[in-house]
Amino acid sequence: MKLQSLATLAAVVEHGSFAAAAEQVHVTPSAVSLQMKQLEGYFGRSLFDRSGRQVRPTAFAHELARSVGRALSEIEALRETAEQAPAGTVRLGVTESALTTLLPPAFADLLQRAPQVQLQIQRGMTPSLLHDVRAGRLDAAVLIRPPSGGSSRMRWTPLLDESFVLVVPAGLPGQRVDALLRTQPWIRLDRALVAGRLAARYVDARVPQRAALVDVPSVDAIVAMVAAGLGVSVLPQLRPELLATYAVREIGLGRDAPVRQMVMVRRAADAGSRRIDAVEHALVGAARQVARTTKDLSANQISHRAEQSRP
Repeated sequence: MKLQSLATLAAVVEHGSFAAAAEQVHVTPSAVSLQMKQLEGYFGRSLFDRSGRQVRPTAFAHELARSVGRALSEIEALRETAEQAPAGTVRLGVTESALTTLLPPAFADLLQRAPQVQLQIQRGMTPSLLHDVRAGRLDAAVLIRPPSGGSSRMRWTPLLDESFVLVVPAGLPGQRVDALLRTQPWIRLDRALVAGRLAARYVDARVPQRAALVDVPSVDAIVAMVAAGLGVSVLPQLRPELLATYAVREIGLGRDAPVRQMVMVRRAADAGSRRIDAVEHALVGAARQVARTTKDLSANQISHRAEQSRP
């Protein structure tokens, strides 16, 4: 016997017909009829008088509906109590790019707002993390949304939209992206990464047949190589700490710039899980914080360059 069938019975008694109850509980009238027959089989008693044109609930059905109503009210009260203090472990997958950007502020928020929710962190790349969420080995993951958009059976919560830029040594002159890509060695972000494939497609479109100097699977490592004067690279907009640490500068790619979307993904079937909801809320807040910081940094960089260009 399913709890949903009892809730459907309460709806039938309240609204007076299978059709009205079906609309209330979002199933078909035939599904309501089947659930009522299953309940009659379970209790071994008739729940409806079917001798007339309209089925009428029996006295036992009314008694059962009252009991169901009380039980559902108590269950809802327990749920509301649980909502006030979500608790439990959330197995969260995180890509390399999110470990140092979104995870720290999200974790700080989670400690404050939902201290009984504990994170079990697993680092990985987008394909493997997405596979683990689908298989139930992870509850959720922060990753780069696939260009195809992803399965509708998953819940995709947007976090950050990151435009790509050309990263060059700070002392390298020039602003023309195509010219720099043709004349400077190209350090390519590994195409096993979603971001790497986006960057490679952009370079191939602008400078066809361009050979890469080397493939590197880490943005941080590439930035260090660019700062050492080994070449240039097309990468997602850099974190403020990387720009502050390494002698590199960013050149915008204009309207043709690729954009990657960082998201939190979870199974749609897990909707309503308070502990996963708490993590999602923390990540969304962290993303807003990071976006504000990046915007402020970009504005300061533009102002600084304008001051340097004055006579």
